[in-house]
Amino acid sequence: MYDSLEKICQQCEKTGKSFFKVVCHQDCNEEDLSEAQVIERMHKMYDEMRRSNASYDAKRRSTSGLIGGEAGLLRQRIEANQMISGDFISCVMEKALRVASNNACMRRIVAAPTAGACGVLPAVLLTYQEKYETEDEDMVKALFVAAGIGGVIAQRASLSGAQDGCQAEIGSASAMAAGALAYLEGGDNETICHACALALKNLLGLACDPVGGLVEIPCVKRNVIGAVNAVTSADLALAGIRSKIPADQVIDTMRSIGQHMSSDIKETGIGGLASTPAAKAWLKKQKNEYKSH
Repeated sequence: MYDSLEKICQQCEKTGKSFFKVVCHQDCNEEDLSEAQVIERMHKMYDEMRRSNASYDAKRRSTSGLIGGEAGLLRQRIEANQMISGDFISCVMEKALRVASNNACMRRIVAAPTAGACGVLPAVLLTYQEKYETEDEDMVKALFVAAGIGGVIAQRASLSGAQDGCQAEIGSASAMAAGALAYLEGGDNETICHACALALKNLLGLACDPVGGLVEIPCVKRNVIGAVNAVTSADLALAGIRSKIPADQVIDTMRSIGQHMSSDIKETGIGGLASTPAAKAWLKKQKNEYKSH
């Protein structure tokens, strides 16, 4: 696995291969599989993302009762033409909620890069494909670009909320989606890396503070933020706007920030939103209900 985006770009220049090809071939070497095999595996992952979105049920609720129905409510507002956001962003928001809610409701998802951030990449890619009728082959190539970015983040920092906070989960997913979207729009390697850097910079310092230790509140709604941030970051990069801090250095910064974070805001369910009066009241109610049974 590459430990820097700069090295991926250097390999692209050296071999004349695209970003997607370089990542794909690295995957082949690591897994000892043929190119056809790793591409087929990525097709299956994309199909699962599609199925996860399609299988959403607005009537379903998580076991805790904290999550369920949000995407259905947003769909009503979309159909009533009441959204302030444009059509593309509105669809991205809805899909992020649908997939992330499925995770909370114990349905099948693709951890991309984690279960808690599972709605970001599908929301961006599925919406893009619907709007532009892109072939599955191109969507899979974009997934390899996203995987390359995620792999670098994993090597240089972390994808774990327990280690580096939610910046490592939603932040990483957003960076992956931004790079993939820039690739789909014809962005060169430099643009892909800047899209990644811009997206991750926007979410540096994001705490992981799940209420009750569950991947529900505020996790599900943060998938929406990560997905929308990916779209805006890709647009910025495609417009020629550049991150003054290179992507690899942004990733290093994320790691440094994570090391300075209190353990209370790193997936423990102790600090942040998990420590608010509303969260504590809900936990007390849950405990009382459990005792009564």
